[in-house]
Amino acid sequence: MKTTRPRSHRLRGFTTILLFLLPALVLFFGLVVAPILLAFYASVFKWNGLRGLPTDFVGLANFTRLLADEVFLGDLWRGLLLIIMSLVVQLPLSLGIAMLLNQKIRGRAFFRLLFFAPYMLSEAITAVLFMMILSPTDGLANVVLGWFGVDPLDWFADPSSVMMSVFIVMTWKYFGFHMILYIAGRQGIPRELTEAAQIDGATGWKVFRYVTLPLLGPTIRISVFLSVIGAIQLFDLVWIITGGGPSHSSETMAVTMFQFGFKRFQVGYASAISVVMFFISLVFALFYQRYVMRRDLQGASTVLREQR
Repeated sequence: MKTTRPRSHRLRGFTTILLFLLPALVLFFGLVVAPILLAFYASVFKWNGLRGLPTDFVGLANFTRLLADEVFLGDLWRGLLLIIMSLVVQLPLSLGIAMLLNQKIRGRAFFRLLFFAPYMLSEAITAVLFMMILSPTDGLANVVLGWFGVDPLDWFADPSSVMMSVFIVMTWKYFGFHMILYIAGRQGIPRELTEAAQIDGATGWKVFRYVTLPLLGPTIRISVFLSVIGAIQLFDLVWIITGGGPSHSSETMAVTMFQFGFKRFQVGYASAISVVMFFISLVFALFYQRYVMRRDLQGASTVLREQR
């Protein structure tokens, strides 16, 4: 027979929950919601960010200026290029190495640590390291190319190759993180399933194609989501290595926002860029969760309902 708790008990329970949540809510609104609202507010003003609150209201002028800004339109294209290269090169590379290191090979733990180590380094250390490796004069990369008779390359100063050089650094930095995700996902697949497929005569490729890969779907979808969001927000590596140059050829939206906000003191325009970045990330996240991760989220919801 179903019993109902007295109203006073429910109110006391709600108050207890609210008290426990209050510190987290204060931090969330102070550190997440308030800056977003401030960026929206500043984006409709012409403001240098130095003298009090903005007063020169310009409406949507900052956003219409963005639509005619060739540098910002180039930022969108370069962001899309990084996303495509990440999905086509970085993630398959991570998946392949993860499958390899999931086999019983000698030194497996050492190689896992070796490949994951770049992710533990800060972006600043990574950037400085590759500025030395890809130095046009005495960098290790050009020394190795010289052994094969290839002329030295100016990796970060040539507009036609700078984005590829940045992507190489990105891949070295982050592929270990995705590799660990795939290894964790692979180890969550019951061994009995792959063994049953092998008993039925499936080759290694068919076991991977028809058993492992579908069961890795939720992990791959999470990996793709994090990779896309990371490419949209990329700042540290680009800023330290190239500063967006040469001639804006490696700028991302975050770098352009920083340039206008903290070097040119056009905080209103920089806020408009941040608002556009926010909407791009938000629309992608909503679309992705609604149409790509729907089954994964429904599975999580089902588990939560069963646990109640």
